[in-house]
Amino acid sequence: MFNDIGPLELVTIIVLAVLVFGPDKLPKVIQDVMRTVRKIREFSESAKQDIREELGPEFKDFEFEDLNPKTFIRKQLDNDELGLKEIRNGFDLKKEMAEVTDAVHSRESDASSSSSSSSSGGRIDMTKKPEDTDKDDRPPFDADAT
Repeated sequence: MFNDIGPLELVTIIVLAVLVFGPDKLPKVIQDVMRTVRKIREFSESAKQDIREELGPEFKDFEFEDLNPKTFIRKQLDNDELGLKEIRNGFDLKKEMAEVTDAVHSRESDASSSSSSSSSGGRIDMTKKPEDTDKDDRPPFDADAT
């Protein structure tokens, strides 16, 4: 319930409670708060049970935590029927990124040494090379387009 409260914050809350309520009334206040929390939990559980009864027997396995979008998506992605585990296990992001990085670094070294793509071991040279065009060649002209 209080997963995000650290030890320093807990000590601060305790000191403030002692200062506000005093050491004499603090046990009574804690009992009242705990009784209220218990009643809220009981009310919540009875409401969940009523909803399950109203939905019918086909929803007896229904969990309200599944209504959380993150939980729903996680549950659907872990489903073995879709075959997503095989796809996820077959795709190694670190390996793919390493290959891309190697390709980029070898491209830069190839461009600096001005070697051709055939000497790079069958890799594709992705550097932009200027086309050898004659100055007299004009691009195609479409009279209907103007």
